[in-house]
Amino acid sequence: MGRRRFVRAGLTGALTMTAGLASGPAATSTAPRTDGKGPQHRTPGSALRELAAGNARWRTFHERNPDRTRATRQTLVTGQHPFAVILGCVDSRVPPELVFDQGLGDLLTVRSAGSVLDEAVLASITYGVLELHIPLVVVLGHQSCGAVTAAVHASQAGEVLPGHMQYLADQIRPAIDDAIQGPARVDAAITGNVRRVRSRLAAEPTLAPRITAGTLAVVGARYELTSQRVHRIH
Repeated sequence: MGRRRFVRAGLTGALTMTAGLASGPAATSTAPRTDGKGPQHRTPGSALRELAAGNARWRTFHERNPDRTRATRQTLVTGQHPFAVILGCVDSRVPPELVFDQGLGDLLTVRSAGSVLDEAVLASITYGVLELHIPLVVVLGHQSCGAVTAAVHASQAGEVLPGHMQYLADQIRPAIDDAIQGPARVDAAITGNVRRVRSRLAAEPTLAPRITAGTLAVVGARYELTSQRVHRIH
């Protein structure tokens, strides 16, 4: 823990996830929150700023661990009003609520190995946007992703992964650049997979009109295990 604290506490710099967002009117809702996360403040930009601030707290050991009080738990009994959807990997080292220093009711989290899309994942994200009026979807990849690594190695060796894991490899395969050699191939595939998933989501007929209107943003991002920093992938 001492070594980890030293590494994280020495990191500086602001998260740059808010660059290039379209602005637009916030979605409407009746939730009473006035803490910057509620519907009254719901725009893609405000949601990104909250995530950026939370990640800055996380990587510098200034976590607030918000929204875990008795009062918050009681309020959430009657409904939820998360401000962002995070599509992340199942990797145990990248829990979105910790990485972004958020609490109960703040994030709608969908996780699959390699952030792979299937019908259940798409339906879950769509539910968050259409039913909960969430203004931001973040596709969050991460350094040293095991699912992407397995897909790259299987592709190189011409092997078939056991059981249902081959489905993951098939979904990740289009993000692999065979022209890149060595460990860089895995790293590039991680970033390429985020871009591909983000593009697929942005093209979804149920999401695209909201992106055009400026009430929704779908962005790609990547978490670096070595620095605990989340940065935007364009």
